[in-house]
Amino acid sequence: MWSKARELAQMAPPERNRWVDFLRAVSILAVVFGHWLMAGLYVDDAGELQRGDLLSVANWTHWLTWGFQVMPVFFLVGGFSNGMSWDATLRKATPGQTGVYRDWLAARVQRLIAPTFPVLLLWAVLAVIMTQVGLERGQIRDATEAALIPVWFLSVYLVVTACTPLTRKAWERFGWLSFAIYIPLSMLTDWLTFSAGVPYVNFTNFLWVFLAIHQLGFAWRDGRFDSRLLALATFVVGLAILVAITVYGFYPVSMVSAPGGFSNSLPPTLALFALGVTQVGLVLALEPLGRKMLDNLSIWTATVLMNGMIMTVYLWHLTAFVLVMTVMWIGFGGAGLNSVPGTGEWWASRPLWLGVYILALLPMIAIFAKHERSFGPIRGGRTVPKARVVAGVFLICAGLAATAGVTITSEQSWSGINLVVVAAPFVGAALLGFGPMYKWFSKTPAEEGSSS
Repeated sequence: MWSKARELAQMAPPERNRWVDFLRAVSILAVVFGHWLMAGLYVDDAGELQRGDLLSVANWTHWLTWGFQVMPVFFLVGGFSNGMSWDATLRKATPGQTGVYRDWLAARVQRLIAPTFPVLLLWAVLAVIMTQVGLERGQIRDATEAALIPVWFLSVYLVVTACTPLTRKAWERFGWLSFAIYIPLSMLTDWLTFSAGVPYVNFTNFLWVFLAIHQLGFAWRDGRFDSRLLALATFVVGLAILVAITVYGFYPVSMVSAPGGFSNSLPPTLALFALGVTQVGLVLALEPLGRKMLDNLSIWTATVLMNGMIMTVYLWHLTAFVLVMTVMWIGFGGAGLNSVPGTGEWWASRPLWLGVYILALLPMIAIFAKHERSFGPIRGGRTVPKARVVAGVFLICAGLAATAGVTITSEQSWSGINLVVVAAPFVGAALLGFGPMYKWFSKTPAEEGSSS
């Protein structure tokens, strides 16, 4: 894999912005190691397995979330990449060509969603097997929820990606105003949530916060942050606001979760918005140094290698964690799980445990990373009909979001799974023209032409 990555690294055109690829890799790795650190199972004095949460037992670790909660950086990179991809698509389109947006979106969805199919299928099958052998359904739910935590985020990213033509046009016409409009929208959403007590309105912040950061990706793409002074000013202003509204204000310091159930990320709040702006300013201020660093072939090769398996690492890292915990608990009687999260003994054992998680993840990378590269043409190269695009994207987003909000398990079903939740992403992909269920929805070319 290293040899192949080195070949690809040497073939990269000199004008490629390698800092984009580096930030994508680092942001996902930060999420992976953050999850591995935060989740802490341990065996209590009575010999029972307990769920520990590092953030709930060590308040000082709340500050660490400012570095590990880097989803805003992923959306910054997404804005840069989506803007570049959409601009290239428009340049290649012929006058009067129809279906340009539909073809572009279907291809982006395929690259994003296809790698999720194996992990969803595996856990659906495992849930059925564990149910049939009589395992307690609550434990099955806990395991599947833990393993599939990464999946919900993809539904948000997909919605933001689908908005690219509109948001890109807004950036070209209104510039910074197309970013600034999301600040009062996010503030109003938080006021309605925390002061007026309006239910569910806080979920709109998934759009306002991440669309805003996505707009900053367009700004970066168009060279608006070429001035290091602007990037540094963005960092300083963002950090000042972040400190003011957390340390001296209403919002908790933790950007993941906090005691009492308050979360700055599920859904996002103004505090996560401020953190995102801070991170954008910092990483773009470091861009010249970073691009110089990536001139080193070994570092650039490592970046290329990571980007070639990035979705696999992200989607499977908690499956590796659950696998390790299950083996240690059932196979070895809880050996090594006697340290309570947050203690000195627990911290001292973290390097060893992180190494074990990495070793457990490696076979999954070897088996499933190919799904990030094996993409065929959407519907054999034919444009997806409008109704199928809308229905397909809706089903994928709803299904992925439901894995977190509803879960794929079921307390009542004989099978132990919620078949609607499991099937939704697969049916949605089939409607768009790819995936393992596509052949069930496909028609002959003549029928497709008439239905289009």
